[in-house]
Amino acid sequence: QVQLVESGGGLVQAGGSLRLSCTASGLTFSSYTMGWFRQAPGKEREFVAAIIRSDSLLYADSMKGRFTISRDNAKNTVYLQMNSLKPEDTAVYYCAAALGVMARDPAPYANWGQGTQVTVSS
Repeated sequence: QVQLVESGGGLVQAGGSLRLSCTASGLTFSSYTMGWFRQAPGKEREFVAAIIRSDSLLYADSMKGRFTISRDNAKNTVYLQMNSLKPEDTAVYYCAAALGVMARDPAPYANWGQGTQVTVSS
């Protein structure tokens, strides 16, 4: 039974930073692609970033240069460092796990966390 637990969300001023964490259990963590997605009110779920290894990364164009995904396999944890935050970054952020794929589409990600709210004030 797989569980993904996100933390680190909160309220931040525009231009500020947050670091999200997602800790996984019930899977062989190093074998999985880990991804971050977000969903704002009235919007479809949106790909943010994914990682297999430190040299195998994928970012959405709108987040490139501001967000950084990383992982620590010894801690079964994936991180999303978010800098220069904008009000339009306000959303629920989800982590997800996929096996055998590197994808922007959420469909291949079979396991999802509960989400953590990020709110960026103007």
